[in-house]
Amino acid sequence: MPTFTINFVNNSDSSGNFCVFQQNHNSPNPDVFPLAWRVEKAGPHSQLAISWNMELYFFWGKTGALKPGVVFNAGENSPTSLTENNDITLTKEDGNYKFVNKKNAFPQGSLNIMSDNTTAINQASVGIGMSGAVAFAVQAQPNMYFRFSPRFDYWITFADVQQGQVLDPSQINAVKIEFPYGIFSMNATLNPDNTWTITQGLD
Repeated sequence: MPTFTINFVNNSDSSGNFCVFQQNHNSPNPDVFPLAWRVEKAGPHSQLAISWNMELYFFWGKTGALKPGVVFNAGENSPTSLTENNDITLTKEDGNYKFVNKKNAFPQGSLNIMSDNTTAINQASVGIGMSGAVAFAVQAQPNMYFRFSPRFDYWITFADVQQGQVLDPSQINAVKIEFPYGIFSMNATLNPDNTWTITQGLD
């Protein structure tokens, strides 16, 4: 399984957080939010790398009402894939949420989460992610079924955000990073005027 890397360079005079996030969850559920998926702090005129693999996971977290600015702290994750073990149920037992009944579901290519009738209103959220970190989340509600068919698009920003924070992309100065076929690293330079220069990596 390949590892992807973005090499960040901060050529500005500002401190902040380099953030990678995704937007194309391809879900029929209208209230899916993108999260700050990979976040690393960077000082002025510094460099760092953010890397990830394509291993997929289900997540749940006690978020309260899910909205921009809320931080999703995962209570549990469970490995999955687009071809097997791609359907799971969230349930609540003795006051604690947990995943149960993971199974294969059709059609392949989607990741499915059922929140059963024990789920409290506006208490927990469920989502999917990659490389051990949650990328998308939606408010869990009783007897709801959520389907994701992610398309793995990558966006970057330099902002005051935390890992797992719910984002409003319309309020973020973000640019899309596209990896050409067979290329697994890209370079992203934040210029002094807060514009971006994107180039292909050498790895």
